[in-house]
Parts: sequence; structure tokens; C-alpha cells
Amino acid sequence: MTYSELQTPQRTIMTPGPVEVDPRVLRAMSTPILGQFDPAFTSIMNKTMDMLREVFQTTNKWAFPVDGTSRSGIEAVLASVIKPGDKVFIPVFGRFGHLLMEICERYGGEISTIECEWGNVFDPQVVIQEMKNVQPDIVAMVHGETSTGCMQPLKEIGRACREQDILFVVDAVATIGGTEVKVDEWCIDAAVGGTQKCLSVPSGMAPVTYNERIEKVVLSRKKVEKGIATPLDEQNQSDGPKITSNYFDLSQLQDYWSPRRLNHHTEATSMLYALHEGLRLVLEEGLENRFNRHLTHEQALGAGVKAMGLSLFVEEEWKLPMVTCIKIPVGIDGDSVRTMLLEQFGVEIATSFGPLHGKIWRIGTMGYSCRKENVLLVLAALEAVLLYHGAEVKPGKALQAALAYYTEESNEVSLSM
Repeated sequence: MTYSELQTPQRTIMTPGPVEVDPRVLRAMSTPILGQFDPAFTSIMNKTMDMLREVFQTTNKWAFPVDGTSRSGIEAVLASVIKPGDKVFIPVFGRFGHLLMEICERYGGEISTIECEWGNVFDPQVVIQEMKNVQPDIVAMVHGETSTGCMQPLKEIGRACREQDILFVVDAVATIGGTEVKVDEWCIDAAVGGTQKCLSVPSGMAPVTYNERIEKVVLSRKKVEKGIATPLDEQNQSDGPKITSNYFDLSQLQDYWSPRRLNHHTEATSMLYALHEGLRLVLEEGLENRFNRHLTHEQALGAGVKAMGLSLFVEEEWKLPMVTCIKIPVGIDGDSVRTMLLEQFGVEIATSFGPLHGKIWRIGTMGYSCRKENVLLVLAALEAVLLYHGAEVKPGKALQAALAYYTEESNEVSLSM
């Protein structure tokens, strides 16, 4: 049997991840491979750490990617700080809060939780009061819940954690690079980002940052592998419970990303090139400009969806500014609509999970996918497919509303210049 060269179809990806990769990132990935200890490569590592600090808005010493999907970064942080018996409090408002629970349970955490209906977030004071009741060692929380299109306010919760000497771990996978994630100001002890969403880099790395409070716990559990440990490493081994995972051991990853460059694994060279370029592009655009771009296209999309006659699942102030959730009209097969969008228009949108599966569509306006031409295309295609399926929508209204929004927005920008 012979196999032909890859010929992947051209798609307009409007899901909450992955998204379209910036062509400049793809070009960076095709550059020559360097050895992981080549000074030219370690220079790229150091510059990537510097840019991550800027994007996370932190002065933390530690800011580096874990090789693996976003989940690998979440697991690395939780595996490295949770000891069996530690009390972990997890407020859940969607699918990925349940993922935090799953990971924490596997590492021996004693889990306490509160839940709210999917489509809502928590009043920070409710979380803070429950923290006082539970007195946990760690609070783990999702910032942007893509399963519901909601974003949890974190500032008050982070400050309360610091006052109560609780470690605050945040899943910022969906939000980093698309909206404010102020690690230092919000007193976040460890934050985990994702590459495949607002950074517009392929899935395969998970940027993490953490402060000295987390580092202290990590070092108290440190164990260097026998095959690479020096006599001094052997002498300084911790007597406490070791980090259960080898691959997700932040203490060893610190040595790898520090000037010591102690070997831990073979770095995913091309993915680091991609992350370096993706971060460079974020900073070139400017954080405020990038955040405003995400808001602009979200607003245009929402205006078109509502003008078409559809209803948004979340419109409150806690709406995630890069994911728009749409209620599927009664009597319409949501999966059939998604299939036709993909097959006939090359446009991909997402369904949701659990109690929302088959009830909402999720459209992402993230990173490089967050462009006017993509918003206009997804509105036009969705209208056409819904009409084909017999839905009661208002023909022509969606694009006119979006165009009106873009025109007004453009005029406002011109007047302010």
C-alpha cells in the first residue's frame, strides 16, 4: 500500500479551541531543529520565559511551558503541590471545574466543592465564605469556562486566599492572551494557560507560572532522578512525600528551565518555536489592543446572532469575551447543523458537554480566528444552514447587524484618532 502526502482541507475554525494558527507561527515551526542545550536554543527558552511573564502580567521567576496539552500544565501544578490528605476546595461552574476535581482526587486531595447552575458564575463572597468554612490548603478554580461561555471574577477570591494563607491555582487556559489575566494583582499563586486558544499556537504546550509560595511547596517534595542526581542532590533530597509524577514534577522542570539545564526530557523544539512566535505576536499587537480586538469581534458576532432571531445562552456581565454560546432553536438538530456547516461551508463550530449537549452551540472568536471575515462567514453560513433546516430566522438581518456594528466601531476609532 502506498500513502499520499497529507492534503488537509481548508477550514474556518470557530470553535473554543483549537483555533486557526497564525501563518507566522506555522512558518516558525518549519525552522531548523536545534539541540536542546545549544546556546542558541537555550536563548530561545529564556526569551520565551520573559514573554510569558509579560503575558501573564507577573514578575514570577518561574514561567515556562510544560510539554503536553493544556491538561498537562494543570496536572503538573496540581501533582506538584497536592500531598495526600491536603484539603482542596474547587468551586465548579462547568465541565472543567469537574476536571480539576478529577485530577485532584487522583493525587490524594480531599475535595470540597460548591456548584452553581451551568451558565452562571459565583458571587466571590459566596466562595470566600465557603473558604472560611472549609479552611482548605488549596483553592483551584477555572477562570474562563468554555463549556458554558462564562468567566469567573477572581480578584477578590485571590486576595482572600492570600489573607487566609491558601494557595490559589487558576486554570486560565481559555483566557490567556484574549482577556486580562493579572496573576500578581489578583494574588494567583499558580496559573496555567493554553496554546491552542487565544495564543493561536497548535495544541502541545501548556504555559505555567507560579510564585515563591508554590515553589516552597514544590522544593519540599523534591527528588532528582537517580540517573542524573549529583552527590549534592542526593544529600539534599527531601524527607517528605515526593511528587507522585515524574513527568509532571515541577521541581525537576525548574532545574531544566534554570541555568542548570539539568536534563529531564527532550524538549519539543518546534513547539517551543511556535510558542515563542505566538507570544511575540501577542506582545507586538499589545495586550490592550488584543483584548479589545477580542471584544470587538465578540460584540459583532453577538449582534448578528440576535438579529437573526437566535438567543444567546449567556449575556450577563460574566460572559466569556471569546466564546459565544447560542441556544439551539426548538426542533432543530444541532449536530446536523454543525455537520452541514463543516461539509458545505468548511466552517467548524462546537457543541457543548453534559447538561448542555444538544442545547447550545459554542462559537469561539479566539486569537487568529478572531477576524472580521471569519465572523461574517460564520453568520452567513449559519443563517443559510438554519434556513435549510426549516428554522425560523430572519434572512439577511445577521450580516446587516454585524456590518452595522463594524461600521460604527470603525467610525468611533477614526474619531478617537
